[in-house]
Amino acid sequence: MIAFLDASALIYLLDGQPAVAGRVRRALAALRSAHRDLRLAVSRLSLLECRVGPLREGAAERLAIFDDFFARPDLILVELDRQVVELATAIRARHGTRTPDALQAACCLQLGPSRRMLTGDRALRRIAGLEVVLV
Repeated sequence: MIAFLDASALIYLLDGQPAVAGRVRRALAALRSAHRDLRLAVSRLSLLECRVGPLREGAAERLAIFDDFFARPDLILVELDRQVVELATAIRARHGTRTPDALQAACCLQLGPSRRMLTGDRALRRIAGLEVVLV
């Protein structure tokens, strides 16, 4: 099983208020309890989205937290390759989602059938085949 965290879930987890971070931790714990082999995945887009705020604010400590997370050797990093972009285009055309959301959904869908997307975005539940865990 793979837990794909979009940028909102990552920001909640690593930089959010304790109550919000706790929701992500509880969702991950529930998945880990059901699937001992749980792995984490993110998209290359999340690397960009998570680093913008700390860079803009000159918050080196917060930036280091994100950079350390993205450097984890056990983390699956989904690239924005042609296949992802084509799937995101179809998602955006079909569901009217914003481009970043379509890219995140496409990245998650590329991980195969045994994956869940952790997100704070309720609109992503509309995408066919995408199993969403709201945090």
